[in-house]
Amino acid sequence: MALQLRYVFPLLMIVALSCTSCYGRNIPKHRRHDVQNIRRALGSVQQIFNVDDYGAKGDGNTDDTLAFQKTWEQACSSSGGVLMVPSNKNYLLKQITFSGPCNSDTTVQISGTILASKDRSDFEKDKRHWLIFKKIDNLSFEGGGVIDGNGEIWWENSCKINKKLPCKHAPTALTLEECDNLAMSNLNIQNAQQMHVSFQTCHYVRVTGVNVTSPGHSPNTDGIHITSTNNIQVSNTNIATGDDCFSIESGSKTVRVTNVTCGPGHGISIGSLGDNGSEAHVSDIIVNGATLSGTTNGLRIKTWQGGSGVASNIKFQNIVLDNVDNPIIIDQEYCDQKKPCKKQVSAVQVKDVLYQNIRGTSSSEKAVVFDCSEDYPCEDITMENVKIESSKSDETTKAKCSNVQIAKAEDVSPQC
Repeated sequence: MALQLRYVFPLLMIVALSCTSCYGRNIPKHRRHDVQNIRRALGSVQQIFNVDDYGAKGDGNTDDTLAFQKTWEQACSSSGGVLMVPSNKNYLLKQITFSGPCNSDTTVQISGTILASKDRSDFEKDKRHWLIFKKIDNLSFEGGGVIDGNGEIWWENSCKINKKLPCKHAPTALTLEECDNLAMSNLNIQNAQQMHVSFQTCHYVRVTGVNVTSPGHSPNTDGIHITSTNNIQVSNTNIATGDDCFSIESGSKTVRVTNVTCGPGHGISIGSLGDNGSEAHVSDIIVNGATLSGTTNGLRIKTWQGGSGVASNIKFQNIVLDNVDNPIIIDQEYCDQKKPCKKQVSAVQVKDVLYQNIRGTSSSEKAVVFDCSEDYPCEDITMENVKIESSKSDETTKAKCSNVQIAKAEDVSPQC
């Protein structure tokens, strides 16, 4: 007689546990340690897929792209798959896309180092991306490892470093596109070819304990780039780059940035918005608890002339500034191009902005700059308990304000 259904599941569990025990005895000790750590953290219900088992060498020279692709296909198609990148190894990857949807929750456990190819010809098919995770819900990143973009060769060939060269695109190190319920923690991302991490059209994102680092001279290396993304929270994160630590762009709302450090870099930016005459909208943005050190801008809202739309309900609270250039700035005449930008009448409206409990020092004489549009002035700007002194003993800070409506200014220095 066939086994009754109630006996089948216990029998399968016994077989699975037996196979797991045999596997644990046969794998190398350092890999067994990685597996045990993951099982403790995630529970035995998830299935672990080690890139080494699919042909990855991890020697820093061999192209491991195909091995990662094979591993991902197995992890994504399983129930609770974990793509494991073991510690103490360096895995060289060309451009790769990890596509969904997956069968269930999926984890990328990076304990080792993932290195980008230094050969720019490896990016001929897609010069704007290196690692892409696309259309994957309930995806998690963790493990304490490193994603290294090997960006030096790209920086050397940037028109911002060598003015004689034409301006060309460079890859974003890690792109998350159309991913909902996304979590990222305990990860190090460094030396991106251009931007480090980009969240595009994602919803319900949690980022914590992430370190982003590149030299201050590296061009366009934004730390965390957020566009068309809703309900994202970034906390306990350190960013040191050659461009914006955070860039929050059109289509983003309900963004929370808490307990972060920034520097070197270009500060925390809303925008740029409205480039090429586009319509842009951002709202419900809160930066609460940040320390900026030696950045070329502090808290910045930047919009191009000729655009349209609204940037509203933005709060900067409990911020410490240390020797920051342009600590507080709204620039509605932003122009990041070689040719001068033509005067235009349309603009992205900036309104309902709060600066509260902001202290520190400015390396520039003008600590507060509101350079707003004549046709679309900044409205409902509130400043409370803001005190920015000069980092130079023989200077005092000043404010430069044009076309701005200050709703409230209480205990503010310098003041419009």
